[in-house]
Amino acid sequence: MKKIISILMMTAVALSCALPAQAQRQRLSPHETVSAVIDGNRVTITYGRPYTVKAGTTEVRKIWGTLVPYGQPWRLGADEATLLITQQPIVMGSTTVPAGAYTLYMMPVENGTSQLVFSTHLGGWGIPVDTSHDLAKVDLTKDALDKTVNQFTLSVGRNPSGGGLLKFMWENTQFSVPFTVQK
Repeated sequence: MKKIISILMMTAVALSCALPAQAQRQRLSPHETVSAVIDGNRVTITYGRPYTVKAGTTEVRKIWGTLVPYGQPWRLGADEATLLITQQPIVMGSTTVPAGAYTLYMMPVENGTSQLVFSTHLGGWGIPVDTSHDLAKVDLTKDALDKTVNQFTLSVGRNPSGGGLLKFMWENTQFSVPFTVQK
């Protein structure tokens, strides 16, 4: 219980420090919080949900490789940096991410393996520019989608083979990474 309270307090302090800076910028996309309890551990993600159609127009944007350039960091959503909170350590591949709050961003590549990056720099707008706060990078699996996803969608849920699964879907592509809860 003390650990959960400590994590919540740390997150509240980080977010309260960021609020004055955030108030100066206007959100362009709706925001959502997704959460799931996987093997007794709650994983929560708050992120911006941009659309394929450019705001205020009928222009359909090409997402991967254009709006989201390959080989450059992407904020994994819109507006404020995407925030992940995990109450217990989670393991992705050979990487253990300690319990706590993190900014998530992505390094998409056209050919090869894209990566999900966990940064300890919280409360920013967009992508952390100081990579010295990067805690971990994990490989993502890239799959083509049968149906186009017009609004960026992030999900956290149960993996059919055990543990949990993070998914990022937009346009015609899905990126995913399985995780387990460290006991």
